Amino acid sequence: MLTFLGFAMIATFLVLIMMKKMSPIAALVLIPALFCVFAGKGAHLGDYVIDGVGKLAPTAAMLMFAIVYFGVMIDVGLFDPIVRGILRFCKADPMRVVVGTAVLAAIVSLDGDGSTTFMITVSAMYPLYKRLGLSLVVMTGVAATANGVMNTLPWGGPTARAATALKLDAADIFVPMIPALAVGLLFVFVLAYVLGVKERRRVGLLALPGEAVESEQESEQESERESEALVAAGSGLRTTGGTPAPAPAAGSGSGSDSDPASGAGGESAEAPASPASPAAPGEGDGFQGLDPQRPTLRPRLYWFNAGLTVALLTAMITELLPIPVLFLLGAALALTVNFPHMPDQKARIAAHADNVLNVAGMVFAAAVFTGVLTGTGMVKHMADWLVGAIPEGMGPHMALVTGLLSLPLTYFMSNDGFYFGVLPVLAEAGAAHGVSPLEIARASLVGQALHMSSPLVPAVYVLVGMAKVEFGDHTRFTVKWAALTSLVVLAAGMLFGII
Repeated sequence: MLTFLGFAMIATFLVLIMMKKMSPIAALVLIPALFCVFAGKGAHLGDYVIDGVGKLAPTAAMLMFAIVYFGVMIDVGLFDPIVRGILRFCKADPMRVVVGTAVLAAIVSLDGDGSTTFMITVSAMYPLYKRLGLSLVVMTGVAATANGVMNTLPWGGPTARAATALKLDAADIFVPMIPALAVGLLFVFVLAYVLGVKERRRVGLLALPGEAVESEQESEQESERESEALVAAGSGLRTTGGTPAPAPAAGSGSGSDSDPASGAGGESAEAPASPASPAAPGEGDGFQGLDPQRPTLRPRLYWFNAGLTVALLTAMITELLPIPVLFLLGAALALTVNFPHMPDQKARIAAHADNVLNVAGMVFAAAVFTGVLTGTGMVKHMADWLVGAIPEGMGPHMALVTGLLSLPLTYFMSNDGFYFGVLPVLAEAGAAHGVSPLEIARASLVGQALHMSSPLVPAVYVLVGMAKVEFGDHTRFTVKWAALTSLVVLAAGMLFGII
């Protein structure tokens, strides 16, 4: 009974948000509350919710202060050099923009924190997507999938959990997986290229009035001259070689709800209220994702901010202090040094308040969902049912089974629930048939590309919130590509004899 209710609750939640019948926050709260009553445990709902909130409170605190900290770092210009490099590569080509999104997300993912990755990626790329009229769900889907592959880093969480649950060394799990993960990341870049070509065909390439779009065979020097001409042209842009990408008034739509790849599920592809500023003389970027003239820049404090960020990330990796405490201290220090005057500090906090409130609200709403799943025993019954459904003849292939199960289980469950609750059971079943726990642990990592778009992952709400994309649209578009990426990693692991 609890197994059925668990699957029914998750299915109901996904269907309602993808059909836009309920907002994610409302669905995360009301649906589990209703199913808790159906399970006959409504009297314990309060205990389940408080328990869930208690477990996720540190995550909410970490995200709140991480948003403030990295928001300030974006404001003061710490990431501008990286952004300029990506935008130089992108120019005005939709294909390059999408590939650049994947590259930027993968690079920033090295810090091991999904929220940070999404804040930096969206802040840099969002104005460019809006200016060119590109699909915002393509941006969120590519960023989430790239981050999911990189989330397997030892300091990212899943590898450490697998090592702890099975009493193994994290390096023994991760290092042999590097070739398979590299194949997965390469697949993400190929996917970004294919999606970018599709966007190029839909909106065309930017060109000046009266100019033909340069062919792909022309020299890099010609592309640079075109980019510089775009800067000088300002608002006199048009598109050629595809459907025009106008800049309609705010509120007008350019996409169809039924095709999220054509406009973020009805989210208009209008130009932003504050168009991307042109590049500074001599830079030749074409477009700027971050305004190079914004008053919050602190160039004289660049190396202080870079050193503070490196120290913060180092402390995170070495676990010097709990991550929420590190971000709390980092945010306070960054605000005090960069904005010593109280009104300026208040202005920076207010500027990021929307993101903080949205993400914290989602996390605490998700606490209701996870609290009910765990408290009622639905998660345990679902996991036991799935493990029990494995045919006896699949015993010698438990690594493959674990890799396949990691896709749905890490999507429908938290990483803690999967790695500490399900993985030990799978490892025991594998050991009975001579399968090494190391193989089981490595196979358990392949589902992370899909996991990063799970409604139980707080960071995904940072991504869709900052990108102004409906969670349901993001889910519809991303799940199939993320699942395919996970399968590619699994196939590569088996091909290389890692799994």
